[in-house]
Amino acid sequence: MRNYQQEFEERVKFIKDILVKSGADGIVYGNSGGKDSALVGILCKAACDNTVGIIMPCTSKRNYGMDMEDGKAVAEKYGIETRIVDLSPVKEAFVSQVSSVAELNEKALVNIAPRLRMTTLYTVAAAENRLVAGTGNRSEAYVGYFTKWGDGAHDFNPIADLTVTEIYEFLRFLDAPACIIEKAPSAGLFDGQTDENEMGLSYATLDAFLLGQSVSEEEAQLIKKMHEISQHKRNGIIVYNTPESR
Repeated sequence: MRNYQQEFEERVKFIKDILVKSGADGIVYGNSGGKDSALVGILCKAACDNTVGIIMPCTSKRNYGMDMEDGKAVAEKYGIETRIVDLSPVKEAFVSQVSSVAELNEKALVNIAPRLRMTTLYTVAAAENRLVAGTGNRSEAYVGYFTKWGDGAHDFNPIADLTVTEIYEFLRFLDAPACIIEKAPSAGLFDGQTDENEMGLSYATLDAFLLGQSVSEEEAQLIKKMHEISQHKRNGIIVYNTPESR
């Protein structure tokens, strides 16, 4: 197990250094009511008192219920300023307009909310000279379980090297509210959605693979396939280079 007191101190210093170098006045992040955003919020608040968490419900009933309440619980315990932006009417208007020029499938629809949230965070950041903190972890990044140009877009990420297992260990060390630690992880993209069901893989298995521990051959092949097909999400933008610049 990691030394989480040392981890806490080093990550807080990391955030402080970034703020100084950037000249930003504060931090903004998406407070989803989940494990990752909880840890990021705690770390950012410890590094910068001017940290704001934005709760952004979007069509899912869970967004307006459990997730919002859990997000508020973390914010209250650690003194993090909270704002709420209801994105449901924005998504409905957006879908209505785009549907007139394209037939939207499930993949297109579920990725709208994360991209609207990204737009919201960067709008607030621009208005108030803040940096956008990312909330993705190592496990999800490896298999591409994030939305390109959605929750995968941010200025810095203080937890990108941590597996889901380590996220939970860290939160227990920090005495985070039980509601965050005990509920099934979910991106809240639609009602009834859970991360593990959508991936077809448990975080325990994924983390074991990443840490070099034994998993079944079937599980290993699934993880490798997910990693391969999502490589474009982790690569930079593909650009054309003239012969002189190659």
